[in-house]
Amino acid sequence: MDVLKIDKSFNKKRQFFDEGKTKGYEFRKENLIKLKNVIKKYESEIMEALYLDLHKPAFEAFTSEIGILYEEIRYTLKHLKGWMKPKRVHTSFVLHPSSSYLYSEPLGVTLIIGPWNYPFQLLFAPLVGAIAAGNCAILKPSDQTKHISNLVAKIIQETYEDNYISVVQGPGSIIGSHLIQRFPFNHIFFTGSPSVGKKILSMAADTLTPVTLELGGKSPVIVHKDANIDISARKLTWAKFFNAGQTCVCPDYLLIHESIKDVFIEKMIYYIKDFFGENPIESENFARIINKKRYEILENWLHEGTLLIGGQCDKNSLFIAPTIIDQITPESSIMQDEIFGPILPVITYKDINEIVPIIRKNRYPLSLYLYTRNKELEKFVIETFEFGGGCINNGILHLVNPNLPFGGVGNSGMGRYHGKSSFDAFSHKKSILKTKQWIDPPLLYAPYSDGKLKFVRKIFK
Repeated sequence: MDVLKIDKSFNKKRQFFDEGKTKGYEFRKENLIKLKNVIKKYESEIMEALYLDLHKPAFEAFTSEIGILYEEIRYTLKHLKGWMKPKRVHTSFVLHPSSSYLYSEPLGVTLIIGPWNYPFQLLFAPLVGAIAAGNCAILKPSDQTKHISNLVAKIIQETYEDNYISVVQGPGSIIGSHLIQRFPFNHIFFTGSPSVGKKILSMAADTLTPVTLELGGKSPVIVHKDANIDISARKLTWAKFFNAGQTCVCPDYLLIHESIKDVFIEKMIYYIKDFFGENPIESENFARIINKKRYEILENWLHEGTLLIGGQCDKNSLFIAPTIIDQITPESSIMQDEIFGPILPVITYKDINEIVPIIRKNRYPLSLYLYTRNKELEKFVIETFEFGGGCINNGILHLVNPNLPFGGVGNSGMGRYHGKSSFDAFSHKKSILKTKQWIDPPLLYAPYSDGKLKFVRKIFK
């Protein structure tokens, strides 16, 4: 890494931003269109790089890394002009003759740090928000996905001037020692693990840099006795094993009513075979584990409980089969950390209240999923547990809707993005009170009197 080169690049961005070049609507629109066009140009290369890095099936690569970005850019372009307009808000009577406005103002030079599990989409989706809000940006792709990292650098260099958007590559250690601690960014957007997120937040505190943290956690899935067994099993099987379970909103463990457990697991086993065949290692529809370190962590958990399906693994190809494990308790080691892989532990319950301490043991998950036809149970679950977002009778798809802000709570993150929330994440809301001068009531000015005090008491009651 060339520190002097990054110094120069950062300073050029600061100067470019201070000149006001990024603030106009046409500039933002033009560069969002550029982003969409260059993604289209390199679509096949992006999918090939995702296959080389993660063995991602073409369907999963397109839908989760490319198609979702097209929708995010389309939605942003449709609404951007409206988002940029000052918003008039209510003004209390005591402030008349005045009116109140909110101005959305870009923050400046931003840093976006991407993860390895969706290495293209989770780097470029925040960039859509940064561009829309009128900022400059430095992107730091994951060093675990070399092919995508190199392609991202090529795409950005080809599309944008260095004084506007650029890429820094290298090991994660450069984030702390050479980026966050060295440069006064106006906002940092990080997607990754809670452990690294804590370090990012700690380093950013030295310069009071605002941070968006998109982290993770053990996201529970609850299947109640009244669920549609066939459809629920199919949806859960897809959501759990999409990208080999390496998804921040992946259903982490299954809480299922004991009366339907056996038939439901039978259905899941049926759909695992239907999706990936009798021998999933030969399937072109199943991804691989990112690296040997993650593989070894996951392999160790295969020795817990009782295998109902799966358990096959191959270290050379970093393959772990879709796996369901029974006879798991909340004290099992697999229940202490986010799994982030294709292993689903199963815990049964008789009464819905039994799930409360289990979920609270791993509090503040990024997502929660409930399969039921009971509206009262929906209400109970939504109101009882703190979680970032989720689905009723579906899995992981809530993050696709740009109208739904996406983000965690507590240990699973802070801040929201997608759609207008991305624009807001990279904006400062500047509050302005505008007062007309055709009259200047003497009420606020000294000398004060009992009459004035009596009048304001009535106003504020």
